[in-house]
Amino acid sequence: MNWDQIQGNWKQAAGKAKEQWGKLTDDDLDVIAGRRDQLAGKIQEHYGVAKEEVERQLSAWERKASDSWFTTSKDKS
Repeated sequence: MNWDQIQGNWKQAAGKAKEQWGKLTDDDLDVIAGRRDQLAGKIQEHYGVAKEEVERQLSAWERKASDSWFTTSKDKS
C-alpha cells in the first residue's frame, strides 16, 4: 500500500496509527491529517526517538497497511 492510499483513507488509518503509537492523541491525528511528515514529527515528539528510527517504524507500518484497514463492517456484508 502506498502513502497516497493511507492519506486518502486517513480516518481509518488514524485508528491504526493510534494502535501503533498509543501516545498520539486525537488532536495529533487531526493535525496530521494523513501527512507523513507530520506523523513522523509527532512520533518524534511523543517518543523522543531519532528521525532514522521514526522512518524505520513508518516504513514498517506502511508495509503492514492493507485493504482490510479501509473496509468497513458494512462493506463486508
